[in-house]
Amino acid sequence: MTDFAPGRLLRLHLSEQDRHEGQSLYEAVVETCRKLKIAGVTVFRGLEGYGDSAEIHRAHLLSQDRPIVVTIVDSPENVERLLPVLEEIIGTGLIAISDVEVLRVQKTRE
Repeated sequence: MTDFAPGRLLRLHLSEQDRHEGQSLYEAVVETCRKLKIAGVTVFRGLEGYGDSAEIHRAHLLSQDRPIVVTIVDSPENVERLLPVLEEIIGTGLIAISDVEVLRVQKTRE
């Protein structure tokens, strides 16, 4: 029988142009998660999208402003610890939160 653990998945919806203290916002989020020893973070760059402003985010000839989605997964307790820090870094944005079941797969070396 496989043992699942409760987890929480965050999806941060950002823009490639978003910044935090001069750094790309998604890079600041990854760095913060690493410092807080969060289990996993992945950044995805989208082709096109929009949010509250209905302004289309996509690659243009003169600038790059594609949508960015940052996924974060960890225990509910660690995510609760992380959320106030993310809210401070992000300022304005959207964070989608889902309860998930986590299965850690690890092969043993022979």
